[in-house]
Amino acid sequence: MVEGTERSKRRTENRAPAESRSVLLPGALAGLLVSALLVPGALLGQSLTAQEAVDLYGAAWAEPDEERRLDLLERAWAEDGVYTDPTAEVKGREALVAHIGGFLEQAQGGRIVITSQVDHHHGTRLRFSWAMQSAAGQTLAEGMDYGELDEDGRLKLIVGFFGPFPPLESE
Repeated sequence: MVEGTERSKRRTENRAPAESRSVLLPGALAGLLVSALLVPGALLGQSLTAQEAVDLYGAAWAEPDEERRLDLLERAWAEDGVYTDPTAEVKGREALVAHIGGFLEQAQGGRIVITSQVDHHHGTRLRFSWAMQSAAGQTLAEGMDYGELDEDGRLKLIVGFFGPFPPLESE
């Protein structure tokens, strides 16, 4: 009996005072649930897994709506993250939103799709493959990205490479 009373007391002590509790409106609650289903680690402030971060990042490369693209990158990309490939170097989340927008405008319905699972080690380092597809779904180019995660599981660095590895030169 004492144990139950003690448990009840701890539950009461851990509760926030009524005036500091948040009230979720049905729409906001639905949004949280959808986010939790799409990105399980994002619920309750938990870190993303490497796969979750890359899935969100990949979705941003296919998202023509700037607001939705920003929402995806707010969850997956560190505010001061750096993106670089052979043609560009972009610093910051807002700059990446704009860079992707420019790519999508030039691609005329084309997009980047992630084509592999995330390969990662030592908690923060990762790589994955991708393809650039035309509006009709034809693969136009392929490549791989190397990346690093921050302490929250957001991408803080992506270094992109285009095409296959160059062959060794024969003597």
